[in-house]
Amino acid sequence: MIRPLFQRSIAALLILFATIVASHAVEIKEVVSPKGVRAWLVQDDFVPLISMRFAFKGGAAQDPAGKAGLANLMTSLFDEGAGDLDSETFQVKLDEAGGEMGFTADMDNLMGSVRMLAEKRDQVTDLVAMAVQRPRFDQAPIDRMRQQIVAGIKGAERDPETIAERKFTEALYGAHPYARPVYGTPESLAGISKADLSGLHRRMFARDNLVIGVVGAISPEELSVLLDKVFGDLPEKAELAPVDAARTALGETTRVDYPLPQTTISLVYPGTRRDAPDFFASYIMNHILGGGTFTSRLTNEVREKRGLAYSVSSGLQSSDHAAALIISTATRSDRAEETLQLIKDEVARMAKDGPTTEELAEAKKYLAGSFAVTNLDSSSAVANTLVMMQDEKLGIDYIDKRAGLIDAVTLDEVKAVAGKLLTTDPAILIVGQPQT
Repeated sequence: MIRPLFQRSIAALLILFATIVASHAVEIKEVVSPKGVRAWLVQDDFVPLISMRFAFKGGAAQDPAGKAGLANLMTSLFDEGAGDLDSETFQVKLDEAGGEMGFTADMDNLMGSVRMLAEKRDQVTDLVAMAVQRPRFDQAPIDRMRQQIVAGIKGAERDPETIAERKFTEALYGAHPYARPVYGTPESLAGISKADLSGLHRRMFARDNLVIGVVGAISPEELSVLLDKVFGDLPEKAELAPVDAARTALGETTRVDYPLPQTTISLVYPGTRRDAPDFFASYIMNHILGGGTFTSRLTNEVREKRGLAYSVSSGLQSSDHAAALIISTATRSDRAEETLQLIKDEVARMAKDGPTTEELAEAKKYLAGSFAVTNLDSSSAVANTLVMMQDEKLGIDYIDKRAGLIDAVTLDEVKAVAGKLLTTDPAILIVGQPQT
């Protein structure tokens, strides 16, 4: 949450920065600190604001068996006391410095974000360094944050979508760590101790396990000093537990009967890993099938021609240990089976014939130009993009090369990847009124 002082100070600056970024090319510099900490920097001194994003590899997939929710609980505690500052003192000092700091976890990464006025850089980064290197994990904050998370979990247990997602994830991934809930369960959270939190922090927070993106009014020389202050004293190497590739259980249907006015439908097909040679062919094919919100085949057939759903979409998901193409929609319960069959038929048509030459050309044009709009429209978005590019090993020149990589994809390559991915029976989730 943005603190009031910080919010008042930079609201106008964020709007200005978004305008500047959208109208200029992005020049990325690699900065290496004396202790070997690496970061990618987009320097812009016009707006006196600095945004930093960083990610430690591991995430909730590193939660030990029986300790689901450990990484997520840890993310809630970094501003609850660090170094010689207890929770209240730490948060008061961060507020006085006008800084924003937050942490989140997904299955593969534990992410941190920092935003600050350039003139307050030293005060804010002193606190961030304490949080990253010496979190306290005091018992009172542990108990308080655990109670908040458990309350949220219990509240979500009444939500049919949450129930369905949990069942579907378990059916898809079986015993793999991806089947565990990121937030944990009341039972697993009850068994998490301060020693568990300290141990995960020690194993995950290391310099070889870290990518960093920084945007704003800071020079490479100044950033080099900042990097060593915040990250330089972390251990050199992480100690992550190995995680096997996930085997997705396709071909199965999971039904959750619930008296809802609409039935939601999800279909999971094989996906393409981000580092695969045919990723961009998959990316273009998905856009034509369901990724283009108002121009895709699924939108045309399901929404525009028949009015069966307000929206229907497909998307590629690539994680460290699994990849999938997921189609989602919601429709009237009495037309759910009709909608599902229509989606299957459209998928089969794409698998058999692929796209047309005209569809390919339009998709290339859109995808080549959309990157800046969705990834470079604010300082935070640029910083996130820098982290993503490093995490996925895309290269520092990826933004310059991306349009060419898209343009080089041939119609035959898109047809081939459509046949490869879409001829498999999908895993299906249906949530809504019981079938009669």
